[in-house]
Amino acid sequence: MKPIVIGILPQERIRARVLAIANGSYKPKPGEPKVWFTSMKSLAEVLSDDNRALLHVILETKPESISALAQVTGRKPGNLSRTLKTMSNYGIVELRRERNQVRPVAKATEFHIVAQ
Repeated sequence: MKPIVIGILPQERIRARVLAIANGSYKPKPGEPKVWFTSMKSLAEVLSDDNRALLHVILETKPESISALAQVTGRKPGNLSRTLKTMSNYGIVELRRERNQVRPVAKATEFHIVAQ
């Protein structure tokens, strides 16, 4: 599993970067971050110790559903679902719809952080 490269930039610089990519005036280089946070604080909230431990549990147990993951971790399904959705928005977790369930899949457990 490859590490995810995470960048930290102020919101206005992220927006300017996205617009430059969209209009073709900037082409991202290989290895540049694909996931962006606006501050170390927001990054720390998403990649807290508990959430990084959760990623390892997902990787090791390969749960069939969020409910199964809740049983293994002892976390409440509603809280766990919100956490996983946030992590999914950043591309850290994939939430796969299978049958009548949603199966969480960890996309990475290692991260490289680039603060600019």
